[in-house]
Amino acid sequence: MADEYDLPKGDLMRGKRGLVMGVANHQSLAWGISTQLAAQGAELAFAYMEANEKRVRPLGDSIGVKAYATFDAFREGDIEAAVNAAGDGLGGLDFLVHSIGFADRSQIAGSFVENATREAFLRAMDASVYSWIDAARCASRLMTDGGSMITLTYLGSERAIPNYNTMGVCKAALEAATRYIARDLGPRKIRANAISAGVMRTFSLAGIQGGRAMHAKGRVLSALKEDTTMEGIAGCALWLLSDLGRSATGEVVHVDAGFHMMGLPTEDEAAAAQP
Repeated sequence: MADEYDLPKGDLMRGKRGLVMGVANHQSLAWGISTQLAAQGAELAFAYMEANEKRVRPLGDSIGVKAYATFDAFREGDIEAAVNAAGDGLGGLDFLVHSIGFADRSQIAGSFVENATREAFLRAMDASVYSWIDAARCASRLMTDGGSMITLTYLGSERAIPNYNTMGVCKAALEAATRYIARDLGPRKIRANAISAGVMRTFSLAGIQGGRAMHAKGRVLSALKEDTTMEGIAGCALWLLSDLGRSATGEVVHVDAGFHMMGLPTEDEAAAAQP
């Protein structure tokens, strides 16, 4: 499984212990990041939703994951228990990967204004944003010699993306939370950053109305005229989590083949992006 992607091997993470939260299956961004960290010598623990047990355990075993924990992002105390279990299994923590997000289907389709409800909005913020704050707080207590944390975001935090709606608002809050986490934990030599990943064929994309069209248009309208690759995202995570990322904190790093910085498309690009 670790060789599914074209990932460089080495020793950049040798001796570092970390928790990856949110692997769901072999297409998860968290899984791609995990394979790169393992290829560079990291010792890993996985925390995941219990419903994903049958998919996640074999993946973890294939790259030598040393500790497992399940959690429910809506249940008080679950994230703390999962982080502590990872710390116990690894003998401490040096890094954290947070890849948790959730919104009811009604919140990622149609009109944001008309479909947003108080209950659904708060649930999305709880799972997608508070889980990051909670995980960062708990993990930081186990990072006795500094450390690094990353979370995953998307351009819908900055731009109004069709159907992304409530999740886009959550991602904006997630990025703001990253800056405050970085400020508070900086004196303890703990860095916190976010990766804004381009659209990829993941379980999360499947839940968004028009997700496949988003994927196709992203390639055509990107600067590099290519899909965002798992190798690119995993490589960015490696940089931020390893000692190579020293002095980088509070950042939102775009890994989307340059899609985020493009302006108006050319006529040929606009035509090619049509369904």
